[in-house]
Amino acid sequence: MNIWNLLLSAIVTTLLGFIIGVTYMGIRRKIVALAQNRYGPPIYQNFLDILKFWSKESNIYHGVMHHLAPLWMIAMAITILLIVPTQYGSKFFENLSFNGDLILILYLMPFGQLGMALGVGQTGNPNSAIGVTRGLSLLVGSEIPFIMALIAVMIQYHTTSVTDLVRIQQEHHTWIMFSSPFAFLAALCVLPAMFHAGPYEVIIAPAELASGPMSEFGGKYLGTMMSAGSIFMFAKLTLFVDVFMGGSTNWLWLIVKTFTVYLFVIAVGIIMPRLRTEQAIRRLWGWPLVFAILAFIQVALF
Repeated sequence: MNIWNLLLSAIVTTLLGFIIGVTYMGIRRKIVALAQNRYGPPIYQNFLDILKFWSKESNIYHGVMHHLAPLWMIAMAITILLIVPTQYGSKFFENLSFNGDLILILYLMPFGQLGMALGVGQTGNPNSAIGVTRGLSLLVGSEIPFIMALIAVMIQYHTTSVTDLVRIQQEHHTWIMFSSPFAFLAALCVLPAMFHAGPYEVIIAPAELASGPMSEFGGKYLGTMMSAGSIFMFAKLTLFVDVFMGGSTNWLWLIVKTFTVYLFVIAVGIIMPRLRTEQAIRRLWGWPLVFAILAFIQVALF
């Protein structure tokens, strides 16, 4: 693929990831509202919110990192999305996938929150500081079982390439979620925490922290952060589908699979009350960590 086709592919993939991610967030708000016997906002409300935020001016200045934090977040989100193959067998949508890309993805995933932490550190807002502290704690709690699950899969199939994992599943007409069920369960259990969805909403907690890390971010800053969150969410869903559910060969099939996984995240948030930080860490280092260890035992024995 020449440089112009690669650039066009990156732009199209980013736009589709943004549109699908924001739509998913709107659907989530609608489903949660209906579950609470409310009508809720329209599905397209998040698009209107982002446009509104981008149209606003902000005179608040807390330092260089305060400006760079949203840019850091969206840069990491787009980078990870472009590394994850969205369509198997498509030269146009293979993006920047390569042998060893899964290791790089695992390395880059925490960088968005770390950049956010650096930006919040300059605001001086105690609510923001508490929210970031909770977020970093939750990051450690969720990343360890998730990384262990993916490492078990890499060892089992002797590859560190997401494309190779999709190819193996396509050729054998099966999904890794069936051949490595413990790794699948470990990754699935921590997905709500990775999306900061219920019951792991300790980071924002509006009733306690006035939106936590985002307290000092408004206007274009908040619009950029919402955009980054939607792209990052879609990238994580696509990675999960590629690794455990056979990937996809067209966008419709990818939307069906990713939204099915996201429905699980929504359902968990609806039926479970919000956990405190220490409860969330104990929950993440409970059964998810047990499943991850069992995944290693499965690889060692079979």
